[in-house]
Amino acid sequence: MSAAATVVARESLAEISAGLEHASPQEILRWAVAAYFPKLTMATAFGAEGCAIIHMLADIEPRVRIFNLDTGYQFAETLELRDRIAERYGIVVEYVRAETTVADYEALHGGPLYNSQPDQCCFDRKIVPLRKAIVGYDAWISAIRRDQTAHRKTAGIVEWDKKFGLVKVNPLANWTKNDVWKFILDHGVPYNPLHDEGFPSIGCWPCTRAVTGGDDDRAGRWRGSEKKECGLHLKE
Repeated sequence: MSAAATVVARESLAEISAGLEHASPQEILRWAVAAYFPKLTMATAFGAEGCAIIHMLADIEPRVRIFNLDTGYQFAETLELRDRIAERYGIVVEYVRAETTVADYEALHGGPLYNSQPDQCCFDRKIVPLRKAIVGYDAWISAIRRDQTAHRKTAGIVEWDKKFGLVKVNPLANWTKNDVWKFILDHGVPYNPLHDEGFPSIGCWPCTRAVTGGDDDRAGRWRGSEKKECGLHLKE
């Protein structure tokens, strides 16, 4: 990490975040690009929010490196969306994978861990690969919204990410689900067709189910348990 980024992170982030609190996501992204590019990256799970940000970056700075944490358990529809995004924007989202294949990982543990030890599975196949993917970068962009989970309610527009040791930019923090979908429909943004089949939040196929009316957006993630986060956005 550069010394300049460290100064911003430690001394000025709260003030900068407050100043951007009522800015549009595009304005926030332009600030992030001006402050950190080319040492700015983005992780996306190809959710609706991430797709909206990719559309914005295509106009603001399409050279920002964007990657997907491919656990080996993603839906086919999610993987196909990567190709549609590349065709639409000319942006090829990089796959970042764990060191072991799914077959080797399950053989090592005597079977899949997503049912018995989902936190360990998320750690091994998402958090560890993310740590490697952000080496050399000063800031990363996430697509979280404050209204998604209790853990995300306190997310700043710009904040220091202690877990991963760099600045985190949340341009959609103060957007709602309706804001996201209005933007997608207004701009014809490619999105995962599973959203039209009752999947408001899409993760790995073993741990994601469709939801029914009245359920919150993340009720289909790790259904039947209290787990609502893979761990990437849990603050230390």
